[in-house]
Amino acid sequence: MGSTELAAGGVACHAGSVLVVHRPRYDDWSLPKGHLKRAESWEQAARREVYEETGVRCVITSAPYPVSYLLAGGVPKLVLFYAMAPTELPERLTGDPGEVDEAAWWDIAVAMQQLSYESERAACAALAHAHRNPGGRDG
Repeated sequence: MGSTELAAGGVACHAGSVLVVHRPRYDDWSLPKGHLKRAESWEQAARREVYEETGVRCVITSAPYPVSYLLAGGVPKLVLFYAMAPTELPERLTGDPGEVDEAAWWDIAVAMQQLSYESERAACAALAHAHRNPGGRDG
């Protein structure tokens, strides 16, 4: 029995939209995420993965939202998702072509219905709520 796989990712929101990626290897739409590198914190991994998969640099704006599930072969995986806000918006979203063939901004409500995994739809719902109506303003 292997140990738990650890990963981190982000629910990056801007102007009522959330950043999502399409991974051709799995033919899924998901939140940007990936494995922690040696000596890397959860937060560092989350920011790095969002940048590598989308080209968007972000800051973390929340405590983590944990998601756990079993991989093929019964190996447990734990992903900590963080709410994020972009610090700069590139003209074009670009990601690691070895992992992601498309990155997009989806309306938060659409993402909560269309992401491929229930656990990620739940993470989006939990972490994007602050971005839908921050301080009583639309944004």
